[in-house]
Amino acid sequence: MKLLDFLVADATVEDLAATEKEDVIKELVGRLVSTGELTKRSAAAVTKAIMEREALGSTGIGRGIAVPHAKHAAVKRVIGVLGCSKKGVNFAAIDGEPVFLVFLLISPPDQPGPHLKALEHISGVLRDENFSRFLKRARDKAELLSLLAEADEKFYRP
Repeated sequence: MKLLDFLVADATVEDLAATEKEDVIKELVGRLVSTGELTKRSAAAVTKAIMEREALGSTGIGRGIAVPHAKHAAVKRVIGVLGCSKKGVNFAAIDGEPVFLVFLLISPPDQPGPHLKALEHISGVLRDENFSRFLKRARDKAELLSLLAEADEKFYRP
């Protein structure tokens, strides 16, 4: 599964307005609603599911990256969205540092395999510090999407 198989390109946010974890999650869920990937009615429940997962332990994995995720019946397939912050987000990351890249992921409850594959692919790509640095420095949505496509070519392993 390539990044652009589940990341909703049109929902990508090149500079998040929010600076706190829950607000960022709401902003990204809102972008999925605006692209038609989620219904407006399901937005609050999806946000709640992600925040419940965050209560178990922050998905701020360090090095300025967070991967909030949850399973929810509002989706029929794995979907995700990338949000970037120029200012940094207080995400209670494990290293205590602000987060600049947020990969939000939502999966159907009955599809654990694709959920894990998507998380694995995101974490595999983000282990490359150069790639993460390029994403953080991207000037606009077009550059972000180009970098994601490049990552799919470089890091994808079927």
